[in-house]
Amino acid sequence: MPLLEAYRLYKKSCRRRKQTLSNPNTILALIEAGADSNPAIAGIDRAPFLYADLRQQVTQTAATLNGLGIGRNDRVAIVLPNGPEMAAAFVCLAACTTTAPLNPAYTRDEYEFYLSDLGARALLVEKGSDSAAVDAAKSLGIQVLYLDVANDAPAGAFSVTASEGNDYPAAERTGLAGPDDIALILHTSGTTSRPKIVPLSQRNLCASAANIRETLVLESADICLNIMPLFHIHGLMAAILATLASGASVCCTPGFNAHRFFRWFKAVRPTWYTAVPTMHQAILLVGAGKEHLLETSRLRFIRSSSSSLPPQVLAELEDMFDVPVVEAYAMTEAAHQMTSNQLPPGVRKPGTVGCAAGPEVAIMSEAEPALLKQGKTGEVVIRGPNVTAGYENNPAANEECFVDGWFRTGDQGVMDEAGYLTITGRLKEIINRGGEKISPREVDDVLMDHPAVQQGVTFAMPHKMLGEEVAAAVVLNDGQDADEADIRKFAAEHLAGFKVPRKVLIIDEIPKGATGKLQRIGLAEKLGLGA
Repeated sequence: MPLLEAYRLYKKSCRRRKQTLSNPNTILALIEAGADSNPAIAGIDRAPFLYADLRQQVTQTAATLNGLGIGRNDRVAIVLPNGPEMAAAFVCLAACTTTAPLNPAYTRDEYEFYLSDLGARALLVEKGSDSAAVDAAKSLGIQVLYLDVANDAPAGAFSVTASEGNDYPAAERTGLAGPDDIALILHTSGTTSRPKIVPLSQRNLCASAANIRETLVLESADICLNIMPLFHIHGLMAAILATLASGASVCCTPGFNAHRFFRWFKAVRPTWYTAVPTMHQAILLVGAGKEHLLETSRLRFIRSSSSSLPPQVLAELEDMFDVPVVEAYAMTEAAHQMTSNQLPPGVRKPGTVGCAAGPEVAIMSEAEPALLKQGKTGEVVIRGPNVTAGYENNPAANEECFVDGWFRTGDQGVMDEAGYLTITGRLKEIINRGGEKISPREVDDVLMDHPAVQQGVTFAMPHKMLGEEVAAAVVLNDGQDADEADIRKFAAEHLAGFKVPRKVLIIDEIPKGATGKLQRIGLAEKLGLGA
């Protein structure tokens, strides 16, 4: 069957299935998808939390918070370790307040900045927590709440308490959230400027969860193994909310650990997992010799998102796990998913991030707000019910990023005749070498073909005459040998001369951001090439 016809049949089946599923507009309505007795949230070697229990905990949490003076659209920062309690707390608080998950690894100064910038009304931490967030909150006069877990409680069960002896004013907006209330607030990464605040409504999150559910054809029998951090949109949306929107189950690990992954995999027997490319690469590195742990696998696919998945890594994953790998394209402002490759019999095109999977996707001219035809390179733009209405308190950014109803992603790409999108790079990451524009991803793909290279990332380094020059950092495969001259020679055989890295650093580990993503901007300085 031709690929295009197979893809049309796949989309037709998805439309039929979509008509049979509700498309909720609030978090509480979203978790109505699960049967009372079906596990919703699970942990490693712990009794699961059922959908009936989760729904009851939502209403109990709303009542408790209302009694503490916190209601709809009041902002509650969450600083909790990865695991089922973090997942359940996010769901319960997002259903009745505005959640703001923060990285548990932040310093006190960072917590002060984020808590203040958010205008947080409260901070939720573990009972007995020694997090620097507690001191930061108290210094700002922010109420501290404690998540308490009873002994032998099922995974995800908790209660919320506050300091005794305080009088709390009545909550202004009680009860459960409506579709246009803000459910989640996240900051952009802020690699080149002050982080921007992204507010996402109940409607935004539910639309995105439904988009992911449809793309992955999730059913109530599915089990997701979550290894993503739950202060990041990827884990919150793809692993948690899309799963719950399907009436399925998610097993939450304590956080990513490649060496423990296969033990978890064997114990949980998931039908899918989602991760960033660096996690997939780490799993491949420790997976050699562990194939016996996959013998009872029920895995039906692997998902990759949040940054580019090298085609070589995709092929290795499919070879090891014997299932399709689906690469998606996502960002915070879209409540995660924008495009995705399809599961069989739909079309998968390695090297692309698939076609529109929820919002409308188009290519816009970088010079003027005009949409371009297929085959033309420009800026990727999106619009749809999952897209934020705008950055908070940032009219300059909104004027720059929202044009004629479209959100400008800042990514450069090109769309083929079938609507499949290839990302050629972040516009801010494109290397401008004396006027020659170089896509770092193109160079990455060549470096990854070198037999000795396990991981490679290309970035701009300063040059006093050209402005910017091409540089790369690579990690070698265990037992493999190569030097800078060898790698540059290999690159020169596959790239035009001006694209060949003038400097190649061979290092043990490439610096990553908090969520495991490679960050090109600022990498030259981190690696001592900033002068």
